Amino acid sequence: MSSHTKEQIKNNTKTLVSGPFALLLHNDDVNTFDWVITCLVKVCAHQVLQATQCAFIVHHNGKCDVKRGDLDTLSLMCDQLHAAGLTASIEVVD
Repeated sequence: MSSHTKEQIKNNTKTLVSGPFALLLHNDDVNTFDWVITCLVKVCAHQVLQATQCAFIVHHNGKCDVKRGDLDTLSLMCDQLHAAGLTASIEVVD
């Protein structure tokens, strides 16, 4: 591993720890709109309209920032979305 790669990993870790964080939902070709909406309502406490809008954004843009918060809360939500068969990640918000 080059020193440049080690420095990137070290810098990414510092950034990840400092937050703030966003939970991103990613598009896939497997899940239906109804399932995505159901999961966003259950896991992220969205209203149906908000979940529907997020589902359309994911479909058209490839991903959508569905929730912001602390790392522990978003990690739990991310795990729940994964368990439901959705693709999600956590990123640091600029």
